[in-house]
Amino acid sequence: MVGYTTIGTNDLPRAVQFYDQLFGAMGAKRLWESDSGVAWGFGMNVPSVGVMKPYDGQPATRGNGTMVALVVDSREKVDTLYKKAIELGATDEGPAGPRGEGFYAGYFRDLDGNKLNFFCMG
Repeated sequence: MVGYTTIGTNDLPRAVQFYDQLFGAMGAKRLWESDSGVAWGFGMNVPSVGVMKPYDGQPATRGNGTMVALVVDSREKVDTLYKKAIELGATDEGPAGPRGEGFYAGYFRDLDGNKLNFFCMG
């Protein structure tokens, strides 16, 4: 059902540098870019993630309770990508590990304070 998700930023060049490296480690590529944002993914026909300056011109703020969950296919990838996010300056919101039966995830906040996670099932 989800086509794409956008994350707000007040410093687009800094955010793009962070996500180029993080999403590049997943194998994702830039799908489009403009003066107001950039989106990454694996193709235009599957969900993608973009980082954007807010359309209304107001400062970007993070949502309390809002999170973007990014699925990968192994616990090893969760571990690797979570560690990569932290190395790039993200803050820990729950280290990679099991979260109940069959769910494995690592939670972090990006450079603008947006909450994301990498997860896998099984």
